Amino acid sequence: MAVPAGPLQAPDRVLPTLNQDGTRRWIRPKPSHGRWNRRRQITAYALMLVFFAIPYLQMNGKPVVLLDLPRREFTLLGTTFLSTDTLLFMLLLLGALIGVFYATALFGRVWCGWACPQTVYLEYLFRPIERFFEGGWRGSIQMDKTRSLHPWRWVKYGVYLLLAIFLSHTFLGYFVGIETLKVWIQRSPVEHPVSFLVMLGTTAAIFLDFAWFREQTCLVACPYGRLQSVLLDRRSLIVAYDPGRGEPRAKGHKTRPATSGDCVDCNMCVKTCPTGIDIRQGLQMECIHCTQCVDACDTVMVKIGKPPGLIRYSSQAELTGQRASMPRVRTVIYPLALAITLGLFVTLLVMRGDTEVTVLRSLDAPYVIQPDGSVLNQVRIKITNHGSRDRRYRIEMLGAAEASVVVPINPLPIPAGTTQTTTMFVTLPATGYPGGLRSVNLHVADDGDFHAEVPWGLPGPAVAAGHR
Repeated sequence: MAVPAGPLQAPDRVLPTLNQDGTRRWIRPKPSHGRWNRRRQITAYALMLVFFAIPYLQMNGKPVVLLDLPRREFTLLGTTFLSTDTLLFMLLLLGALIGVFYATALFGRVWCGWACPQTVYLEYLFRPIERFFEGGWRGSIQMDKTRSLHPWRWVKYGVYLLLAIFLSHTFLGYFVGIETLKVWIQRSPVEHPVSFLVMLGTTAAIFLDFAWFREQTCLVACPYGRLQSVLLDRRSLIVAYDPGRGEPRAKGHKTRPATSGDCVDCNMCVKTCPTGIDIRQGLQMECIHCTQCVDACDTVMVKIGKPPGLIRYSSQAELTGQRASMPRVRTVIYPLALAITLGLFVTLLVMRGDTEVTVLRSLDAPYVIQPDGSVLNQVRIKITNHGSRDRRYRIEMLGAAEASVVVPINPLPIPAGTTQTTTMFVTLPATGYPGGLRSVNLHVADDGDFHAEVPWGLPGPAVAAGHR
């Protein structure tokens, strides 16, 4: 049996980013200028400005966003959430997830094409720089054919590295705060090796992403495209080619048959696609709904005297002539679930107040019998100061006048946005626990208008009141 020499050749391209021999096909999309591109440009540069500005902005005397992982404190819109706010975090993340589902059901992959950082920075920052240094998209394609690093490509990578350093420092500002970041920049990396390694790793990831992986991040790493089969339905808004109007295709304009469709088979929609697909093949996982093919096709339609919209925002149902009847189930369930989730989040946030008091049992034995026969209880009291100012909390016990109560630090100072735990030592006679439990109230008050009483049960021996 004869063995073919060399690699097997596929009859057609298997993936838009692979050649027939299995090597990578570098995507160099041709820019398409039009109304959708202008709108995306405005959106992209606005999002970049917001990303760069957020670490410098403050609200209520706090950063707008600060994700302080070492201290387990997260500040969003001037409100600090601590690690104890598990339910609030769960509701916030659940609300964001439902919001993405709802937006996808209504507008398709609008996040991918309009707001995803991968798309925004690649299409409106890194690729324009590439075209500038390499002589446009044709120059990039020509450099690919030479299979050697042109000097201008080295210059481009140098600019990419500077941008990656700037973006990684900005990204780090979200986690340590801009003031701390300024100090770190001015000091030697030896004095803060962990943060320096994080910055170095983030810089490398950003550089490799936009210099090498590019669209592979969307096609291979991101799960969003694979989820669209369950997130979209036939009435979701997508970027689509209208086969009823465009087929059958025929090249040329004046010489094409009268029975042909509007598509002149110019392949401009393929040349401009940042993931290399042919939108005429229908809804595909690789399509990020960036609308570049819409602008490219509309330009061609105007030139040949045809109405624009051969490729447009539409839905699978509309393209097949189906009319909308009743509202879709998901467009009713998603906003309802979102309203309930956000309603619970706001309610719990308001009810949380500026101070949260949690009483915990001792980590050791429930109680200890002293040499003189009295019973010692240890009660742990955790106080969280959610307010914007430092406070001092006085802790008292009510309902047991005969008890000896010791709190090591009382009042207890707690800085704004922090949590501290203290221990209350309570000593009672053994006869002070009818039925083995003594009900008391723990009273906590700050130096302002906050006060709270927490009912609590002190365990002890079940000794009859008349027994000695």
